Amino acid sequence: MSISDKSGHIDLRELPFDPEYTPGANNAVNVCLRVQRSERVCVITDLATIEIAAAIVAELEKVGAPYRAWVLEEVAKRPLTDLPREILDHLEISRVSIFAVQAQRNELRTRIQMTDVVNRRKIRHAHMVNINRQIMLEGMRADFGRVDRLSQKVVEMVRKAKKVRATTAAGTDLTATLNPNYKWLKTSGIISPEKWGNLPGGEIFTTPGEVNGTFVIDGVVGDYLCAKFGNLEENPLTVRMKSNRLTEAHSENRELENDFWKYTHTDENSDRVGEFAIGTNIDLKNVIGQILQDEKYPGVHIAFGNPYGAHTGAEWDSTTHIDVVGRKFNIWVDDHQIMSEGKFLVEV
Repeated sequence: MSISDKSGHIDLRELPFDPEYTPGANNAVNVCLRVQRSERVCVITDLATIEIAAAIVAELEKVGAPYRAWVLEEVAKRPLTDLPREILDHLEISRVSIFAVQAQRNELRTRIQMTDVVNRRKIRHAHMVNINRQIMLEGMRADFGRVDRLSQKVVEMVRKAKKVRATTAAGTDLTATLNPNYKWLKTSGIISPEKWGNLPGGEIFTTPGEVNGTFVIDGVVGDYLCAKFGNLEENPLTVRMKSNRLTEAHSENRELENDFWKYTHTDENSDRVGEFAIGTNIDLKNVIGQILQDEKYPGVHIAFGNPYGAHTGAEWDSTTHIDVVGRKFNIWVDDHQIMSEGKFLVEV
């Protein structure tokens, strides 16, 4: 069976894929994005993720929606320096987009180019960076209706709050003072034109006014460092923040410590806390060493760098963005405890 069309491009309709991907792909197309037959869809993937993209394309075929699927290596050299013009042009005329690729170093700029179009055109966009088999079989099979109901309850609480405190038995103790001028966003997996979302979904986030304290990162760190260092349970990275800036980073894994410090000092705001978030995907049972899923794990995560100001209202910017995740949090919204040892105390 040929998997290329007459022009030599890979035809995802002809590519065999693991049938275990079908429930997650169905969730993405029909539950999270709610793709309609009349809507044009832009699918962007790469060779490493092509089988998952094929499963998604199979669901689009069932819906009957017109789509174009792009395999990055067919149109540009990796790592990308810019998102290819033909992909950007197709995004301009699409109502829905799906980005299922493996991250490569220094490609964040091209993803920002893509989401600039997504934001401006109000495209329902599924961001699936570093999606893999385990995530398709776990996080992408979540009951996103239930996750959305929990997310809505929690976001309503924090929108009224002045501060959020988080602690863990591992040593995390930090407080986020909230800025009432910055919006809280809900990305529960149910994606709207107002805010594109990662899949699997399950978080609420804002740009904090200020974060102070210690975060013991015994889960994962994001961007390309995630693939390099994976699960940090045995070798955590401890960071300290003062007045919303990273002041210290320590780990027995000196390579991790050095790489993280270098990343968070790329530009003048790379060491600034741009995101404060609470993971709400209650169908996730543990951290797996993959940031796309792990940042949705119930608990607190923060990110240094880009604050997604187009959505939160933050006035500053950064060329970098790196998430950090811990485990088994206790969380207080003002003086009201909403999580104990990683378990929500909020009824769904």
